[in-house]
Amino acid sequence: MSKKVLILSTSPRRGSNSEALAQAFAKGAEEGGHQVEFISLRGKDLRFCQGCFACQKTGKCVIRDDMQQIVPKMEQADVLVFATPIYYYEMSGQMKTLLDRGNPLFVADYRFREVYFLASAAEDEDFVPQRAVSGLEGWIECFPEAHLAGIVFGGGVTGTGEMKDHPEKLQAAFELGRKL
Repeated sequence: MSKKVLILSTSPRRGSNSEALAQAFAKGAEEGGHQVEFISLRGKDLRFCQGCFACQKTGKCVIRDDMQQIVPKMEQADVLVFATPIYYYEMSGQMKTLLDRGNPLFVADYRFREVYFLASAAEDEDFVPQRAVSGLEGWIECFPEAHLAGIVFGGGVTGTGEMKDHPEKLQAAFELGRKL
């Protein structure tokens, strides 16, 4: 069965390593027969949540920025994929802002059930992405029908394009997408 996959790349850098993982996942998902939409937050107008909770009554955020187009796509996706660089052992600020601004989804009839996490970092120890994973798991906890379905962490990369030197990580992301 074909799924509607939304990949959200949260790195501010063009050619980033987390985006390379996201593109590998997308290629695998497309090869697996799924419909894939790829959104990069780079260059998007994405403001902080104001905590007004108006969205809990109306289903829509009062802030007029690029999230007006992103949230409905998140709601209609069967699969959400978040790709982020790890900064100071945590998800990027862009990803955290994206999660916070997804608050209208809390009262929505969201379709996503599977959530995937792709991350890159300069450090390569296994514990490096754990705080970011924990943050995403906290967000997922608010959506009882959804679960964290898979993770790919590519450590040991700093400069843009270095993920190509880790083909096993790119292959892992590709396979995760292909096997949806």
